[in-house]
Amino acid sequence: MEPRISIITLGVKDLEVSFKFYSKLGFPASKTPEDGIIFFKTGGVCLALYPLEALAEDVSPDFKTAKSGFSGITLAHNTRSKEQVDAVLALAEKAGGKIEKQAQDVFWGGYSGYFSDPDGYLWEVAYGDCWDFNDDGSLVID
Repeated sequence: MEPRISIITLGVKDLEVSFKFYSKLGFPASKTPEDGIIFFKTGGVCLALYPLEALAEDVSPDFKTAKSGFSGITLAHNTRSKEQVDAVLALAEKAGGKIEKQAQDVFWGGYSGYFSDPDGYLWEVAYGDCWDFNDDGSLVID
């Protein structure tokens, strides 16, 4: 297997609400809610939205969709400056997201904060002065 992640799919309760949220954040979509699935083009990995119940059914008819508490997964948006962290968090809140942790200096030497989307998926928005970016905006990983 080649070490790669092609698509991250989030199971969402309301495709229209989530589509509007991510569109307000500036994610360009190649599908609309009427298509039954949304694909957002990002630097590197595709972010997909799909109805939660249908996604669970695709895994297995017996798969349960109830979730509670912290899932142990966060998504990350890395920025080129501290100011961009603050701007992205403000944009997420304006779009209907909830700020879970205000941006602040963190233990690893960077600056980050968290927001959750309408379905509670957690996003870390972070800056580190030691990071470099590829031309497509993806993070350089050595």
